[in-house]
Amino acid sequence: MSYRKRLALLILLDSIIVSTAIFMASWIVYPSTEVINVNAVIISAVALLLFHHLFAFVYKLYNKVWSYASVGELVAIVKAITLSIISAGIVQFFVNDFSIYRRALIVTFLLHIILIGGSRFVWRIYRDQYLKHADNQKRTLIVGAGSAGAMIARQLQNEHSHAELCPVAFIDDDMIKQKMQIYNLPVVGMVKDIPTVVEELNIEHIVIAIPSLRNGELNKIVTECNKTTAQVKMIPKIEDLMTGKVNVSHLKNVEVEDLLGREPVKLDIGAISDYVTGNTVMVTGAGGSIGSEICRQLMQFSPGKILLVGHGENSIYHIDMELRREYDNTDIEIVPVIGDVQDRGRVFDIVNNHKPEIIYHAAAHKHVPLMEYNPHEAVKNNIIGTKNVAEAADAYGVHTFVMVSTDKAVNPTNVMGATKRVAEMVVQDMAKHSKTKFVAVRFGNVLGSRGSVIPLFKKQIERGGPITVTHPDITRYFMTIPEASRLVIQAGTLAKGGEIFVLDMGEPVKIVDLAKNLIKLSGFTEDEIKIEFSGLRPGEKMYEELLGEDEILPGEVYEKIYVGRTVQVDPELIHDLIQRLDGYDVVELKDALMGIVYRERELMSV
Repeated sequence: MSYRKRLALLILLDSIIVSTAIFMASWIVYPSTEVINVNAVIISAVALLLFHHLFAFVYKLYNKVWSYASVGELVAIVKAITLSIISAGIVQFFVNDFSIYRRALIVTFLLHIILIGGSRFVWRIYRDQYLKHADNQKRTLIVGAGSAGAMIARQLQNEHSHAELCPVAFIDDDMIKQKMQIYNLPVVGMVKDIPTVVEELNIEHIVIAIPSLRNGELNKIVTECNKTTAQVKMIPKIEDLMTGKVNVSHLKNVEVEDLLGREPVKLDIGAISDYVTGNTVMVTGAGGSIGSEICRQLMQFSPGKILLVGHGENSIYHIDMELRREYDNTDIEIVPVIGDVQDRGRVFDIVNNHKPEIIYHAAAHKHVPLMEYNPHEAVKNNIIGTKNVAEAADAYGVHTFVMVSTDKAVNPTNVMGATKRVAEMVVQDMAKHSKTKFVAVRFGNVLGSRGSVIPLFKKQIERGGPITVTHPDITRYFMTIPEASRLVIQAGTLAKGGEIFVLDMGEPVKIVDLAKNLIKLSGFTEDEIKIEFSGLRPGEKMYEELLGEDEILPGEVYEKIYVGRTVQVDPELIHDLIQRLDGYDVVELKDALMGIVYRERELMSV
């Protein structure tokens, strides 16, 4: 229906209601026309009709979508009718020999509100009772009867037959809310009751609507949800609630990353701003998972120039385009640079030409089994590449050099871990005689990174399984890409030179538990998607460590950041390894790498 037709219909309807209300009131209060002035009543009715339409336009009663009417619309109706009655009463006072039929006006007022309000809300009532339960809607249980849960319930109810989900009830651990109702939906139990409630109410869908959940609390809820066959979704971000962005389309599937995620670290914004703002920052490996996220985080602090250094043109192109799109209204100079950290001349040229104040060195080969088969490439990229960038930083007076390292560098049993440990040693040795502050930052597996096990598991599930896990007891540390990148940036502000910063990774996670959660969250059972154990891969450890026994220093230097003590380094061993690299075969090179690591342990024990 067009706006004009709808407006004409509402004006006609209101005219009939107003006329009916005043003449019904006059007949109810004054059944005999002998005791009232009929002409005054008619004039009052005309006046009331005119004033009603006037105040209806003032309070936009003809512009509201009455299928979504609520308390705000009712208040607007009462205001418009009250002012209309008062205005009509004033007219009646002057045309009826300075007297007012007060009882008739009071009854008119009541009938007016009942009829006008009823005509508006009847469509809302009809829609709520008869239109909202479409055949294709899924009966939905909302976990969390707070403000977020109420918002989701109302949005779902307002969507009616167009919504995929139909809210049925709430779950909340607050004892006070039990048996209460929110938007006519009952609170039917606590989190532990989810399996029973789902069965009793034929629930097909569960929405977790508690944005402030901690990691352990979310795990508890998801564990109960996984005992059912219902699909589970959740509210993505508390910021979306605060800014009013949340609606049905923003609900997202619960990801395994949500279960492993932790409370976000509070950064020292002032220190990072002083450290980054206006300066030239260089990121190697800028197209990788960690490097690209470091770039995104740095852009929030307005560096004067950011150098996106990487070997792969496609990955550098993508992060370059993304940053230009997101920060097109800023004065930040974004410079994409194609270059290999193994190319010493190219690295020195880049640093010399752009004179960065800070370098984040994230370029590295990280895949454990591949590096077992290709140790020469691991040495070239992880050790020689780090040495090139570090020496360029020293030569051209870079203020701070931050190397991104790994927990696999602790007591390494594989080529990748050993090369990263030797790279740390290169950085620590540079710190002894350079004005540049050289530090390394260690953390474990990063959720969502290219080398993460989760994308592999997801692909295996898409193919119908099985999921391959190397060992039933293998554990790993996990953290999200944004958290790891923020802490790397924060660690740079803490650098004094020579430290190995270690990020608090929380508790280690059993990979088999990770696989089981992912199967459940994908809507399958372990009978449908099998888990097979393939055995440890070449160079793989059962568990990872973040600091060796001889490296540990007590206490945090910042929230979730620890520091290991400076250890003895024999630079001659590293120099000899690099000089003889081409002459080693695979076995000899692995032995040489481990020889450096074991020699370090000997020096530390002296």
